[in-house]
Amino acid sequence: MAEPFATPEPTTVSPTSTPFVAIVDYGMGNLRSVFNAVTAVLPGSPFTVKITADPKELANADRVILPGQGAMGDCVAELNRSGLRQAVLDAARTKPLFGVCVGMQMLLDHSEENDTPGLALIPGQVRKFQLSDSRQADGSRFKVPQMGWNAVRQAPSGGAAHPLFDGVPDGAHFYFVHSYFAATADAQHCAGQAHYGSWFCAAIARDNLFATQFHPEKSADQGLTLYKNFLNWKP
Repeated sequence: MAEPFATPEPTTVSPTSTPFVAIVDYGMGNLRSVFNAVTAVLPGSPFTVKITADPKELANADRVILPGQGAMGDCVAELNRSGLRQAVLDAARTKPLFGVCVGMQMLLDHSEENDTPGLALIPGQVRKFQLSDSRQADGSRFKVPQMGWNAVRQAPSGGAAHPLFDGVPDGAHFYFVHSYFAATADAQHCAGQAHYGSWFCAAIARDNLFATQFHPEKSADQGLTLYKNFLNWKP
């Protein structure tokens, strides 16, 4: 299991007068689309939203969104290079954090893509789709990456759905673009599943962490509902 880097004590910073959501800018995320989606659901909430590459702003933020796109190895390398890795780890220990796409994959221990260690915040592995011998119901071959809309089944291990799914119908469709998927070590950390050749984790959660393989910012009203719920979430 990959271990996070040895870390100093988090920097203490003075709170700001206006609570805000920080979108982490380490050079690899779909930042503008996430910013626009969160901005759309801000009315009625006390928050503002900002894109930031400043570790001190992450420490001051009330909530954090960690986006990611591209290859896992590149994302982790850029997170390290940017100097934001420690700030993300500190945030993950103390405040609500929402990971998106590769931002979700980085929360796990390790990825098969580029043989990359993750942040080890949720136990599990990121695996590649192995679908060369599989066919869809219409006889066509599965394509990798999976690209397009897919249904998400909530609370696959039973019990209540995660609070971020409040108001989202079970089986609602979300937009995916990915060749790798999360396999959590503990089934209880899988908050949602989708089927593509076989079932895989489409959403993962643990304590104050929630993350999705799909892109809420590209998933119409149901994606906006997730972001709105994130603003109200009190883990």
